[in-house]
Amino acid sequence: MATSQGGNSHRNGTHSHRTSLKPHVKSKPAQRRNSTGKDHAAVPGRVRVAVRLRPRNAEESVADADFADCVELQPELKRLKLRKNNWDADTYEFDEVLTEFSSQKRVYEVVARPVVESVLDGYNGTIMAYGQTGTGKTYTLGRLGEEDNAARGIMVRAMEDILADISLETDSVSVSYLQLYMETIQDLLDPANDNIAIVEDPKTGDVSLPGASLVDIRDQQSFVELLRLGEAHRFAANTKLNTESSRSHAILMVHVKRSVKGRDGALSSENGNHQHMVKSIKPSLVRKGKLVVVDLAGSERIDKSGSEGHTLEEAKSINLSLSALGKCINALAENSAHVPFRDSKLTRLLRDSFGGTARTSLVITIGPSPRHRGETSSTIMFGQRAMKVENMVKLKEEFDYKSLSRRLDIELDKLIVEHERQQKAFEDEVERLATEAQQRISDAERNYVDLMEKERSKYQKDYMESIKKLEEQLVMNQRKNEELHMKSSGEIPRVSLEELADLKKMLQKETHLRKAAEGELNNIKSQVAELKKSEASGKSEILKLHNMLEDKEHQTKKLEGEIAILQSHLLQLRLEADETRRHFDRGGFEKETGGPNSLTAQVKQQQQQQQASGNGEKPSIAKLFEQVGLQKILSLLEAEDADVRIHAVKVVANLAAEETNQGKIVEAGGLTSLLNLLKSSQDETIHRVAAGAIANLAMNEANQELIMVQGGISLLSMTAANAEDPQTLRMVAGAIANLCGNDKLQTKLRSEGGIKALLGMVRCRHPDVHAQVARGIANFAKCESRASSQGNLWTKSGRSFLIEDGALPWIVQNANNEASSVRRHIELALCHLAQHEINARDMISGGALWELVRISRDCSREDIKTLAHRTLLSSPTFQAEMRRLRVN
Repeated sequence: MATSQGGNSHRNGTHSHRTSLKPHVKSKPAQRRNSTGKDHAAVPGRVRVAVRLRPRNAEESVADADFADCVELQPELKRLKLRKNNWDADTYEFDEVLTEFSSQKRVYEVVARPVVESVLDGYNGTIMAYGQTGTGKTYTLGRLGEEDNAARGIMVRAMEDILADISLETDSVSVSYLQLYMETIQDLLDPANDNIAIVEDPKTGDVSLPGASLVDIRDQQSFVELLRLGEAHRFAANTKLNTESSRSHAILMVHVKRSVKGRDGALSSENGNHQHMVKSIKPSLVRKGKLVVVDLAGSERIDKSGSEGHTLEEAKSINLSLSALGKCINALAENSAHVPFRDSKLTRLLRDSFGGTARTSLVITIGPSPRHRGETSSTIMFGQRAMKVENMVKLKEEFDYKSLSRRLDIELDKLIVEHERQQKAFEDEVERLATEAQQRISDAERNYVDLMEKERSKYQKDYMESIKKLEEQLVMNQRKNEELHMKSSGEIPRVSLEELADLKKMLQKETHLRKAAEGELNNIKSQVAELKKSEASGKSEILKLHNMLEDKEHQTKKLEGEIAILQSHLLQLRLEADETRRHFDRGGFEKETGGPNSLTAQVKQQQQQQQASGNGEKPSIAKLFEQVGLQKILSLLEAEDADVRIHAVKVVANLAAEETNQGKIVEAGGLTSLLNLLKSSQDETIHRVAAGAIANLAMNEANQELIMVQGGISLLSMTAANAEDPQTLRMVAGAIANLCGNDKLQTKLRSEGGIKALLGMVRCRHPDVHAQVARGIANFAKCESRASSQGNLWTKSGRSFLIEDGALPWIVQNANNEASSVRRHIELALCHLAQHEINARDMISGGALWELVRISRDCSREDIKTLAHRTLLSSPTFQAEMRRLRVN
């Protein structure tokens, strides 16, 4: 809802305070999965809209140097003011307001991270950028950040979070990258695929692109390479408004499939209990989320962009598709019975994102130039209408029957392979035993024949030798007998009888040896018989192995029967899944409502409605007074519950932003309560919001004196010394800067440490903090210059308090700061300090003279440039030094 306001809410040309950043807490899904794994009812989820302001570019800095920005941001109130003229402006509220200093990480945290977390939890999500050409849509979404890691866009950061949260063993991520160019859908990963058809499910109405390339992602580097490849194929052109203007709508689709149930260990057959295995098979649950990131081509006016020829035709196609999208948003915002989704391929693709089942975040990008106020206003109104669109976010969870089927097929293949392996091993073992038995029999027979041959040869040789010896002995004995007979005939000698006895003994010995050989031969025959028995036992063992083989074949047939049972169970599970899915499609949901019935609940509810309703039916301040009352709200600032105090101080801060409420807050003791919170609370959030409220109250001169009387400057200095959060420091610096603009409070403010507190806060490198410090120094220097011109000197020496407290080195150091908000205030402070002649020597020794010379020559603001030139000419000390240095 826009409201017209005259004038600005801050003094001395300061920027609006930006809202504080809460620590990120992982968002919860709309409805958690229950233990039964059934589908869930859809829940409402409004489209969230954030606005991001692009800083002035080089061309705008020159062309619009004499004009103020057409927009003013109030991020702490989540508001944006669009100036109609110098005294009137329209105010709009969004879910998030991002200044030109907002980092890419900050943009991702508030715009994209909740959607990415919903996708990881099983919901569809959409992140879309909309705005005039050249306002930073592609920078916000698609920047790769290869040269500067901090410049990474939403696409790269989203994939980092997805890959960090999933398990590559059980989950999967796949990506499609497309562009909608001249009403044709083209594949950026496969340029030859340049006319992809849109397919709609006639039952559910879901839109799919079966012809698009789908690439599995395993690591971040491969995803960045895909983005680089897609960007190289995207159409772009050089126009007057943008040197690299996108001429097509880019659409990145990320499909995330996650398993939410552990692997079923029942498929293991190590225990052999197959019947138990069949009974315990259950399909796992999977969640399928789809993230769609849409980088819309920028809207443009032909007379401003200078498009002609083919570029003109491209611009017409872009404007037609964006116009069709705007009509759909209008119809949804007004709850129209007919929404013209089929007017354009862009709206058909985004059917689930607006009014569908996806969780959607929209970031609208605008520029500061007053020349493009019409386009900026159109973009803001598009975002306002989009905030009224309600989606019915639905969890995408189902039984993974395909995975179960694959697992059963794998297990079946394993069983078949294991059976074949066991059967092959059994056959190999039988063959090995048979070969081994045959080899043993052959070896035994061969050994038997060899042994028999050796024994026969041995005994035959011994027998022949014994016969030969006996024959020789007989011949010798006959010769002796013949000789003896010739010597003495008729007398038989004794010697021949003894020799005969020896012969008998030898014959007996030979007979004994022959019997021993026969006994040995019998032993060999018994060994052969034993070998034959072992052969018979081997044959019986082979017979047993054959029997075992028959048993294995029987077990194989049994396994095949159990496999058939598994397949029938799988078929039954698939039938049950189809029936369950049809049952879920007919289901509905119930919504319970309730309301708070206490003062604390009322304040919390008002705060939550204010954050959630945006520019819709937001309760007014007057209605809040009627329902709760200011005194009761202020009483909650002292509540014991920290959460209650935080909600209460936020309500007071919102009230203090309206000038009409400031007097009521001070009269009711709200200022005292806020200062007490700075003193007693240790909560950083309370300090930040309370300091912001005090800064708003400090815009009123009467309130400034009350703040000083109640020790406000000391409390703000103490808060600044203990704070680390840049947003808290910015709020405190803004409050002190407002106090520095009061001529009556200069001496007291300096004596209580106000200047030193400002200088202490420059330890924070944040440009917003430096801008507020510079504003405070400029206000203080201006008051000193005014007092000096009236003859009122606050110090005995007449020197500036700022110089005495050591502010001059920091002023000189930041006189040419890159941030225009810091540089403008520092240039004013130097000019005001130089107007008092007694400060000239200190400024010369501190290097400020050179900065004054630079300002008088190069300053972009003509009024400051003239002031610096006049100050240099009017100071004798500066003139003498410039003559000495030969500076013209």
